[in-house]
Amino acid sequence: MENKSKLAKAIISVMKEVKGMEKNSRVGSGNYAYDGTKDQDVKEVFNEALAKAGLCILPIDIKEQTQVDRWQEGDRMKQSIFTKVTTKYLLLHESGESIELSGYGHGVDNQDKGAGKATTYALKNTLLLSFLTPVGKMSDTDATHSNDHQTPPKKNTREWLNPNTMTWSNVVKALSDTSKSYTLAQVKSKYKISTANEIKLKEDVNK
Repeated sequence: MENKSKLAKAIISVMKEVKGMEKNSRVGSGNYAYDGTKDQDVKEVFNEALAKAGLCILPIDIKEQTQVDRWQEGDRMKQSIFTKVTTKYLLLHESGESIELSGYGHGVDNQDKGAGKATTYALKNTLLLSFLTPVGKMSDTDATHSNDHQTPPKKNTREWLNPNTMTWSNVVKALSDTSKSYTLAQVKSKYKISTANEIKLKEDVNK
């Protein structure tokens, strides 16, 4: 087994130096708000402690997965981009001894910042967990992590109702049949329909 006594001593010295961190930041708002530790504070504390111990940490691998959800709100198209990353870092001692560390992070954004949030959290989480650093009353992983996280609405899987289709003809027939008591509200709960097509549907039913 490779001797890494100098690396081990350096890691222990960092653990002695960084004994704990406070949750000094309110992240998010409303029901999604929680107390967290600022990324800047974590980096400042560990930057000093690692340097004193003759250590540096280098990113050596990132694997990313992205999921994009889009939905309509009125006349506007909205989107939420969820990015998760698994990362690897090299914890390198000035003696040349080193060890690989693994990390995980995720982030949500409506533009292109999800990847940045995910990689930032992955490094912060790796530092805190690798050196067993207590943070407030509970770890950030006990709460949803994102600076501005909002759970995207469930995808609307209803079919669009359009004229000149078999579905349109069936709906017109059902609405015209007074014995079935089929209402426009029931139609709209089952199908998506534009304002213009809703007007046309009423016209077709009343022909």
